Amino acid sequence: MPIILGIESSCDETSAAICIDGKIRSNIIANQTIHEKYGGVVPELASRAHQQNIIPAVEQAFREAKVHKNDVDAIAFTRGPGLLGSLLVGTSFAKAFALARNIPLIDVNHMQAHILAHFIEEPVPRFPFLCLTVSGGHTQLVLVKDYFDMELLGQTLDDAAGEAFDKTAKILGLPYPGGPLIDRYAQGGNPLAYRFPEPQIPGLNFSFSGLKTAILYFMQQKEQEQPGFVQANIHDICASVQARIVSVLLNKLRRAAEASGVRDVAIAGGVSANSGLRQSLLALGERQGWRVFIPRFEYCTDNAAMIAIAGHYKYEADDFVGQEVAPLARWAV
Repeated sequence: MPIILGIESSCDETSAAICIDGKIRSNIIANQTIHEKYGGVVPELASRAHQQNIIPAVEQAFREAKVHKNDVDAIAFTRGPGLLGSLLVGTSFAKAFALARNIPLIDVNHMQAHILAHFIEEPVPRFPFLCLTVSGGHTQLVLVKDYFDMELLGQTLDDAAGEAFDKTAKILGLPYPGGPLIDRYAQGGNPLAYRFPEPQIPGLNFSFSGLKTAILYFMQQKEQEQPGFVQANIHDICASVQARIVSVLLNKLRRAAEASGVRDVAIAGGVSANSGLRQSLLALGERQGWRVFIPRFEYCTDNAAMIAIAGHYKYEADDFVGQEVAPLARWAV
């Protein structure tokens, strides 16, 4: 019955979780509000905040799980990809904890962990399954053959879907983080009010830079023609932008499912918390006859529970690393 301490510090959430025999017993997330006034994550400020938050987060995770530090069998940590300064904080803590307790150290790929979040709670997808992983920094289509046997089918060639949401929010004058605000405004708008172009990218890769540019030019033109247009039509704009981003994602997912014949389909990553994406995927899945898997909101955004569950499966496989391990800003699935 292994007890795994999981640590996540890839961006601007400091998180600690306890996994006991494959079951998550605590999942503490400390958010960093300092970035709001800058309109985006400031890497140096993020790493400093991780230093302040990591020990309190770990202590709270122990308390909630009713576990003592001496009970831990291994510590799993996000090695990458992510902001190097932020990753250094989590990696250094994990190495020190493992060295002091003389326990194994488990490195976890952040993007693999997002996918493995589907194994935190029942029901779980069957291998092989398709996973659309969407976040502020990544957009990927992955064929998951086993816990750590994953094939990258397609990815963004430039900007990620989450970045498209956040940049659109910035154009609209919405505060950071803007993605959830677009989702909120979209719920009161007409998704067919404005037609934004769908990028024509061959294969299963994505591109969102052209769409972002089209949205920017649309806003500028409309504001010149009708000052105050954006504010007066913000619900319809958000609904239309969200509908286009979601259609880009799901059209590629549908193509991947048709090509592979896989019927279990999942989404993961921060953007999987978007209500428009979730509802559209469920509707598409019903039409296509898929089994659809969507994580609970708590496990969509960056969190240590997904690191701990990935650590659990690596522990069972005796997949450990030594004290010489270093964080990786880039690390493919």
